[in-house]
Amino acid sequence: MTVQPRPRIIVVGNEKGGSGKSTTAMHILIALLTEGGRVAAVDLDGKQRTLTRYLENRQSFIDKHALKLAMPVHRVIVESDLPLKAEAAAEEAARFESVVAELSAAHDFILVDCPGSDTNLARVGHSHADLLVTPVNDSFIDVDLLASVDPDTLKVIRPSRYAVMVWEQRKQRLARDRQSVDWVVIRNRLSHLDARNKRNVGHVLEALEKRIGFRFLPGLSERVIFRELFLSGLTLMDLDRTSLSGGVAGLNMAQAAARQEVRALLLGLNLITED
Repeated sequence: MTVQPRPRIIVVGNEKGGSGKSTTAMHILIALLTEGGRVAAVDLDGKQRTLTRYLENRQSFIDKHALKLAMPVHRVIVESDLPLKAEAAAEEAARFESVVAELSAAHDFILVDCPGSDTNLARVGHSHADLLVTPVNDSFIDVDLLASVDPDTLKVIRPSRYAVMVWEQRKQRLARDRQSVDWVVIRNRLSHLDARNKRNVGHVLEALEKRIGFRFLPGLSERVIFRELFLSGLTLMDLDRTSLSGGVAGLNMAQAAARQEVRALLLGLNLITED
């Protein structure tokens, strides 16, 4: 009997809004589709549904302009409305496992976008991750998501709540499946200037990397285009397939550089290999 390979589950999560989580998730999703991967998307934020809205905008743009752009299979998992906490948690875990089982046969990757808050569904998603991607802005406001830092010495005092939660879910994954979680923190909105804050954040993340067990990578720079693309549902991987690139022949220089950042991110996440 042939055993169906299990898809790789990529979870994009943190507990803070505004870090570019859904933008990062969307770019990983479309980049993998563009590379020929079979990718499904699961949105665990049944209230805000930012990734879902992004994909709805994309489908509307495709329909309006009669384009042929990659679209993933997409599911939304909403929170249980059962009154007892334990029963609600069990129902949410069952919903997640059912969706993963449904999507597994036809996909190489399942990308899960978590809410920007500590919910049971977010914990369920984290506990099933093969790869956990946590975007943070390049500031100590976002580093506080991971650890408390002494303002005078910049030494790590203790892991913060989110880091503890991730540690707990990694333990669950190991106990349940004998599988480890590759946790990667990516620094979004990196400045092109070599500012002191940028260096200090880097030093703290290096210390944290060893202490709480993640890798960190450069993410997506601060670019206006990322905010503009949401309404059309596009990513940088789509621009030379539409009339929106603004370049004479394909992408302009800034867009090409931004796309290279996305490719470098996928390489760093070990989701693609060099040609």
